[in-house]
Amino acid sequence: MLKIGCHLSISKGFYEMGKEAVSINANTIQFFTRNPRGGAAKEIDEEDVQKFKELAKENKIENLLAHAPYTLNAAAAKPELRNFAKETMIDDLKKMEYFPGNMYNFHPGSHVGQGVEVGTEYIIEMLNDIIKPEQTTKVLLETMAGKGSEIGRNFEEIKNIIDKIDLKDHIGVCLDTCHIFDGGYDIVNKLDEVIEEFDQIIGLDKLYAIHLNDSMNECNSHKDRHAKIGEGNIGLEALVKVINHPKLKDLPFFLETPNDLEGYGKEIKILRDNYKN
Repeated sequence: MLKIGCHLSISKGFYEMGKEAVSINANTIQFFTRNPRGGAAKEIDEEDVQKFKELAKENKIENLLAHAPYTLNAAAAKPELRNFAKETMIDDLKKMEYFPGNMYNFHPGSHVGQGVEVGTEYIIEMLNDIIKPEQTTKVLLETMAGKGSEIGRNFEEIKNIIDKIDLKDHIGVCLDTCHIFDGGYDIVNKLDEVIEEFDQIIGLDKLYAIHLNDSMNECNSHKDRHAKIGEGNIGLEALVKVINHPKLKDLPFFLETPNDLEGYGKEIKILRDNYKN
């Protein structure tokens, strides 16, 4: 069965978020741990969590993916910004243990002129301080489009981080189709080659999730503008090949397209109709 969901809000609680997922036939969910532009996270309501877990079990909702706020920059030049990133992730990972065995995704960061090597070392230092042997959550580095001074613009930059993580069993990758396409990986015409390149550089055993997004921009544009499924330069045919690829089809897919709940429901139906079990 296709594992597919979308980005939903936890502003009304986990149980209400779960009901929204059920209403659009989603069986996996991504959510921001707090306001995506920063700020404090709401305290966990254990009764709400329990109601959500019961709903999720009944409706076979699995593979939750929490997303860190966009303001988190582990590669920042200013120590106070790096500390904010660290404290935020510590708090988020602590809360994720209410949902054992799931995933936490974050944008690696932007080096803001310091250079990729310096920014990468800051990211590695933070992750090695934060990741603990006892945690059950996989921390995922997201592949980026390469706009500005983003780190993670190619598979090599992701690998350079993973290689220096002490507890490698707790680290992985979330591949974003819009980001890698904008970053220069032609998944429209060369999907097999891109997957093979990922496997050779990082290893498919490190790929835990896929953000399934179309792109408003051309391949290699380095811009990162998501489009609705089938309405961008990647197109429905290419994205259907992604969800049906034998090396990817069992992974959870998360839509981050510019949509409301009804729109997500329509996209999920289109993709389910085109999925080959």
